[in-house]
Amino acid sequence: MTPRLNYFNAAPEGIQILMEQENYLRTQFEKQNTLSITTWELVKLRVSQINQCAFCIDMHSKDALKQGESYSRLIGLNAWRDIPEYSDEEKVALHWSECITKGGDVDESAYQATLNTFGEQGLVILTLAINAINSWNRVAKTFKPEIGSLSAE
Repeated sequence: MTPRLNYFNAAPEGIQILMEQENYLRTQFEKQNTLSITTWELVKLRVSQINQCAFCIDMHSKDALKQGESYSRLIGLNAWRDIPEYSDEEKVALHWSECITKGGDVDESAYQATLNTFGEQGLVILTLAINAINSWNRVAKTFKPEIGSLSAE
């Protein structure tokens, strides 16, 4: 894949807003009782798989491994419903991620399950995180940065 342009250089203030959102989300996931950084990494990777964003899949797979995630959970993420290694909370977060990412109406049962699992604040934080990675996926797919050129730290 040949990079189209360096979006960090072309619109630094705009990209800085996205980076600040990432910092906000990291802080929220670190202090949440119901959400974890591990869950956030799984969500970022799963959404990137759905959107087929190679750059983000590469980055978030490596980041998850650095944070101690297992190979088997990363390899099985695309089939998370059928693999017992994911916690109930992770499964709810992954299902919510798919509902938001795939578009269309979000069914009431998914909404209620996510609300009951994470509470109001957790539901909003998780939804913002899903929207953030969807945004990053679209930026990366549009401008085609070199795979492996950045890490999310």
